Amino acid sequence: MPLSRVLPAVGLVLAVALTPLGVAPLRAEGVVTQAPSSVDPARISRLGDTMLMNDIIAVMRDEGMEYGRTLASDMFSGKAGADWDSAVALIYDPQIMRRSFDAGLAAALSAAGADLDAIEDFFGSERGQTILRLEIEARRALLDKDVEDTAKLAWEDLRSTDDARTQRILRFAEANDLVESNVMGAMNANLAFYRGLSDSGAFPDGMTEDQMLADIWGQEPEVRSETEDWLFPFLSLAYQPLSDDDLDAYIAFSETTAGKQMNAALFAAFDTVFTRISNDLGRAAGKQMQGEDI
Repeated sequence: MPLSRVLPAVGLVLAVALTPLGVAPLRAEGVVTQAPSSVDPARISRLGDTMLMNDIIAVMRDEGMEYGRTLASDMFSGKAGADWDSAVALIYDPQIMRRSFDAGLAAALSAAGADLDAIEDFFGSERGQTILRLEIEARRALLDKDVEDTAKLAWEDLRSTDDARTQRILRFAEANDLVESNVMGAMNANLAFYRGLSDSGAFPDGMTEDQMLADIWGQEPEVRSETEDWLFPFLSLAYQPLSDDDLDAYIAFSETTAGKQMNAALFAAFDTVFTRISNDLGRAAGKQMQGEDI
């Protein structure tokens, strides 16, 4: 479930085009440092284990390290060196990511008054565990560019030959608001990256919040296109082994109150994780650009 929610770890933070413009703010974000007292942290940790979060974070860390190499190539002509690699590895520290995720999930589920029993029952079941493992396997497979290209062709083929399966995948994406939520999450991450660059002094002439926001909104069509280009091939690849009955059950759960609560909480929790990551990457990139110690 979580891997079908959130696109690659800051992978949609585009190579920043430092051209100022300005609009209304994105949704609020911030790092949650302590879970609300109304939620048992141990239960949230167990729920994260049920959701196979350590495995998910391991994949996202690999994606993040690859993205760090892309940033080095785009921003530093590939000459960042070992200090940059070390900084990126620290930013994507799995234990920090997991603590941040758990805190964000606890805050979101507490605020929603979520039905944790229903969530645990579905994802703790044999069907739920199978789905989660298929998502992880597909996510890791897509780290290979050749696999990603093949998955895109397979999705196009599915759309032209199997309308029933295509409609199930589209319904799943709609039930969980996957396109819009991922677009907004990516834009929030981009904004945090800009703020990190600004805080590091990377903009010699300064860059206002309005200018950052406008530039981010200017990226929205490209972010949306990249979201859809990655998301649907991923869903098609991940759920290909599932029977129609299993996929229908997953869709049905997603449309319940508990399913919607969990979906919203997952996006909020990952927003917490990637806002911190993106801001730290921006700070590190800004220092690298200025020749300072990262």
